[in-house]
Amino acid sequence: MKISASFIGKVFAACVVTLVLFYIGLLIWGFWHDEWSGYNDSAHISDGYCNIAVIPIVGDITSYGESVDEYEESILTTTMEETISLLEITEYDPYIAGVMMVIDSTGGAPAASEQITNEIKRSSMPTAAHIIDYGVSGAYLVATGADRVFASPFSDVGSIGVTMSYLEYSERNRAEGLEFVSLASAEFKDYGSPDKPLTPEERLLLERDLQIFHDEFVKQVANNRDMNIEQVAELADGSTLPGSLALEAGLIDELGDREVVREWFANELGLPSEEVVFCQ
Repeated sequence: MKISASFIGKVFAACVVTLVLFYIGLLIWGFWHDEWSGYNDSAHISDGYCNIAVIPIVGDITSYGESVDEYEESILTTTMEETISLLEITEYDPYIAGVMMVIDSTGGAPAASEQITNEIKRSSMPTAAHIIDYGVSGAYLVATGADRVFASPFSDVGSIGVTMSYLEYSERNRAEGLEFVSLASAEFKDYGSPDKPLTPEERLLLERDLQIFHDEFVKQVANNRDMNIEQVAELADGSTLPGSLALEAGLIDELGDREVVREWFANELGLPSEEVVFCQ
């Protein structure tokens, strides 16, 4: 059978088109994989030498990056978005064998704190929380997500509870001749406005919500720390405990500095302590 040159040309052209389409498909898949799946093989925490990711939880915990005015430029914040991204990268970085959360924060947004906590709990490797000066409120919740919690004897720990406060300007507005006008389609749509007094019914709503959040906080700490809810509820008066009392109460596992944390990772990973290197 004689095969014409034109037939061979058509087959060759079809092969070229198929290869081009396959290559384009690979590019599209790679873009999706990197940008939408959360994976990026070029994103690493380790320099190839260090093996313990160090993720800071400092200042106010927020959900996303926020713009601040000129008077607040020096305020430290930890964003849920960035922290979770770093935790995800640790799962793909082949050199990372453990994660240390360095905590120096008085808390912040409850939902953001919970999301970070849950991401720590999902880690496939040993995790430690190292509380420096403050690991309280939402920041303490974050600490409970780790496998082991360390603190200094001088650390402030705990403050399990929820707070809400705001300034109410109705009297000042009245003194300045200003009248607050509110139009709302529902009875409680404008409750919590600083320009009008809080009614008893509105206060009850806010206190209801705070109690629900408080109870959930207690429940999550109890679950994460393997404690009885009653035991945590007794501690959940909003106060902080110094490191030594936090240890007695079961809120932390051990007193110690970074070298104590290093020894713990060495035991967990079966490595000599000198081979446990924190990523700076």
